[in-house]
Amino acid sequence: MQVLASLPGLNLFSSLPSNPRQNDTASSTPSPSPPIPIPKYPPPRHRNPHPPPPPSNPALSFPHRRSNYRKPVKKGVIQSDGERCVIVGENGVSYKLPGAPFEFQYSYSETPNAEPIAIREPAYLPFAPPTMPRPWTGKAPLKKSKKKIPLFDSFNPPPPDKKGVKFVEMPGPFPFGKYPREGRTREEILGEPLKRWEIKMLVKPLLSDNRQVNLGRDGLTHNMLDLIHTHWKRRRVCKIKCKGVPTVDMDNVCRHIEEKTGGKIIHRVGGVVYLFRGRNYNYRTRPQYPVMLWKPATPVYPKLIQEAPEGLTKAEADQFRKKGKALLPICKLAKNGVYDSLVKDVRDAFEGSPLVKIDCKGMHASDYKKIGAKLKELVPCVLLSFDDEQILMWRGREWKPMYGDTSTLLPAKANISRGIDNSAKSNDDSGPPDAKTVVSSPKMMSLWRRAIESSKALLLEEIALGPDALLEKVEEFEGMSLATEHSCEALVLSSEDGSSGSSSAEFEGGSYSEDFGDENDLYSDDETVDDEYYDDDSFEEVDSSIPLGSLPVDKIAERLRRESEMKSKRADP
Repeated sequence: MQVLASLPGLNLFSSLPSNPRQNDTASSTPSPSPPIPIPKYPPPRHRNPHPPPPPSNPALSFPHRRSNYRKPVKKGVIQSDGERCVIVGENGVSYKLPGAPFEFQYSYSETPNAEPIAIREPAYLPFAPPTMPRPWTGKAPLKKSKKKIPLFDSFNPPPPDKKGVKFVEMPGPFPFGKYPREGRTREEILGEPLKRWEIKMLVKPLLSDNRQVNLGRDGLTHNMLDLIHTHWKRRRVCKIKCKGVPTVDMDNVCRHIEEKTGGKIIHRVGGVVYLFRGRNYNYRTRPQYPVMLWKPATPVYPKLIQEAPEGLTKAEADQFRKKGKALLPICKLAKNGVYDSLVKDVRDAFEGSPLVKIDCKGMHASDYKKIGAKLKELVPCVLLSFDDEQILMWRGREWKPMYGDTSTLLPAKANISRGIDNSAKSNDDSGPPDAKTVVSSPKMMSLWRRAIESSKALLLEEIALGPDALLEKVEEFEGMSLATEHSCEALVLSSEDGSSGSSSAEFEGGSYSEDFGDENDLYSDDETVDDEYYDDDSFEEVDSSIPLGSLPVDKIAERLRRESEMKSKRADP
């Protein structure tokens, strides 16, 4: 190998032959022939060519909500097909069908009060054929099952040993000796008002049950009417759970539920409503409504936020929006929450500040805009902006405080400034130099007024009192307040000399028994509930009208007082 490596012109790591010299024509080899050319095949033939698409129906090619389709509309009929027509009125877009008890809408409770100015799609009736210009877009019906499953209900009762059968609840409940009767009007179907023990019997099993109708951001929709009747087939009471935007105005939701379904709300706790179908309800003779096959597009309404709202100029509105950026929100709304106390919170917040902000981060833009529209009507207030997912409101120039003028309840030396508007005002020049400005909330002022009127608080006009003088005034006031509370004579049930009997303390209009009656009368089973909505967290009735001096503690104190008087008389000579 050493000898081979020493030879000149030898490369051990080269596996390729050496290139021939270019000027050597004798040793040159002919160039190889070109490779086989790639054949050019004809284009593939389509054995099953696609048929031309059928002509699309114009009803199916309706504009999308994000499109720029806007058709201005005015109040009145905008589309008609005989007796079936689409109407724009005070309740927005509604649909009129022949023989219907009322005009149908997609949502009955969440329709704005403002009239729509345009629609986002052509006016079609969202109901089933045959006279509808829009074609059917649903699925084909399912094939008939080979198994013949018998259907049983209370009208066609099954054999006694049959299992897995759901019964239809019969009309009722009825008092002893009364029977159901066929009713056509709402009053005839509801029958006599329910008594408290009947309400407790009907509602108590449903408190922890999850068989319910969920009412969301769209409120009471048209298809919920048929769903509620489906629940009423199996039970006398339908449980409806409300969440989201409709809970801002629960009275409006309850009113529409009773009007459209014909039932009666017997109990309400927060956003949960219990709807009674009526004593004489019959599922066979129930009102049947057509089902909406799709959700119509929401019309276009006027803008809620304006550059210069009512009562403000553009410069003032911009100044309020600038101040609102540094303002802390009074609360943060959770998604799909219950906002039944929101209106009261905003009204209370306006007592202390002309601007109020609500944090709505995490919610849909349509949700907090609907909430702002509801607050504008219910509070009322002026909407300024929805920036940064927050609702900024101004209380307006015509705002009036709820608690009135409460300056008469406080000493003249103390200057009360109410709200942010008057917080920077100084005291009167006539007052002493050491007088301090007292800032009190409207709620505290109302509590002060109530305490003074009920003789449970004392307003001291003389501020510079010593410890002894202050203690003397407090003891004197304590004795007066106790005398006011226990000024009524105690109800004596038995006397000390052994004579059994009962005496009642007489009042200005008569005796105790005449004014308050027997205890059994207060808890009688024949008492009916005539309130608008039976809203009570517990079903136990509590008597809050207890007369002064009739408590057991008062009786013991009266007896001890008499014993002490007897002992003092015996001790005296």
